[in-house]
Amino acid sequence: MDAIKLAGLEPANVFGYFEALCAIPHGSGNTKAISDYLVGFAKDHGLAYVQDELNNVILFGEATCGYEDHAPVILQGHMDMVCEKDADCPIDLEKDGLDVTHDGQAVFARGTTLGGDDGIAVAYALALLADKSIPHPPLEVIITVDEETGMFGAAGIELSALRGRTMINIDSEDEGVFTVSCAGGARGTITLPVERRTVYGPCVRLTVEGLQGGHSGVEIHKNRANATKVMGEFLSRVEKLMPLCLTKLSGGTKDNAIPRSCQVTLVAMGIHLERINDIAQQLEQEIRERYDEPEVRIYGDDVDALGGNALTTADTSKVIALLCAAPNGVQSWSQDIAGLVQTSLNLGIAALDKELTLTFSVRSSVNEEKRALLARLKELADFYDGNYSEMGDYPSWEYKKDSHLRDTMVRVYRQMYGRDAQVVAIHAGLECGLLGEKLPGLDCVSIGPDMADIHTSRERLDIASTKRTWEFLLEVLKAL
Repeated sequence: MDAIKLAGLEPANVFGYFEALCAIPHGSGNTKAISDYLVGFAKDHGLAYVQDELNNVILFGEATCGYEDHAPVILQGHMDMVCEKDADCPIDLEKDGLDVTHDGQAVFARGTTLGGDDGIAVAYALALLADKSIPHPPLEVIITVDEETGMFGAAGIELSALRGRTMINIDSEDEGVFTVSCAGGARGTITLPVERRTVYGPCVRLTVEGLQGGHSGVEIHKNRANATKVMGEFLSRVEKLMPLCLTKLSGGTKDNAIPRSCQVTLVAMGIHLERINDIAQQLEQEIRERYDEPEVRIYGDDVDALGGNALTTADTSKVIALLCAAPNGVQSWSQDIAGLVQTSLNLGIAALDKELTLTFSVRSSVNEEKRALLARLKELADFYDGNYSEMGDYPSWEYKKDSHLRDTMVRVYRQMYGRDAQVVAIHAGLECGLLGEKLPGLDCVSIGPDMADIHTSRERLDIASTKRTWEFLLEVLKAL
């Protein structure tokens, strides 16, 4: 654990472990190396551990002196990160570590996501387990895989070895905000068969870029445009001028990240690029007025090709109609908690190859609404003669009326800072619901330091907040 770029930041052990984690590629589905690193940590520190076939890891830390008779406390986070990068970034996120650095105020990674969501939870846990001088009860640390792509690690983990029923989840992004309930969700995918043939004519590339993007749970309500939906509208307007034949379409890379860009290539016979860019300019202005998207850019440019293996005009029209018809964004608001999104979905991935694939992240704190929205996607697939599938279904985490952990954390926070913490329910998904089903009676609260623009290359982890959250966590463990 040799911190170099983050040397001098406090708490030193936390940032040291965080930098070590950043050096290991650990995107969702690519977690073997970081899982083995955690096992190596356990062996180096003489800790009992479990590593399962999914690469989930559970670490067990003995109580410090005076806390031997206390009930175990579970700390929980996930080891995988969302891998996004700028177009000109040379880093291969499957193989390379991150170019992590800081500016004195925040830690970030040049050109890529940082993975503070949820590497900071892992760093906190390792720093705790490595320091025998910190007072705490027995610790049971659950570090799951593939949270970002559907909570598959939490769904498959075996927890029979755990005795604790008090859990601090460290997967939130706002200091002083205690999350005590969250939405459930699932991933729905529509696939549309398409017919291709050789088509001759001038090729044009259409681009929508410069959108803010963001987390589809945390930021779905922030009036940000979805690049794939904007592209659907762009194509619809261009198609009114003449028939089109699509060759390529790509928008978004993660179902739970709002797409920042979308690009298509098509054969557009007989149309002038100037006419396309007139449409683009008008639509760009409308998007700037309708959404909080000051940097949006919409344009068309020539491709040095004459024709290609393209969709038929009929299938192109069907693709455009489906993009325009696909629901997206906030669908309903909570009637019980002001300002809380109740049900939403995000068209996160659109790709055209041998078939069109549209992947949605669906969330709701009301199970009936979640099922109804998933059923709506299936009906949409049926209407356009497509296919539909679901995966990654996870339950909501229901509010616990009587919570010793919540009461303790609220009291400690008030004592430390002289003000009350916010106790909230959120629309984003957390693993607490899945883990609570495996640990009956689980008392759980989710916390975390301040982070901004997670799931984007602008992601930042606040240094001072990381220190304060660490100090708060230590006080809570002493109080428990």
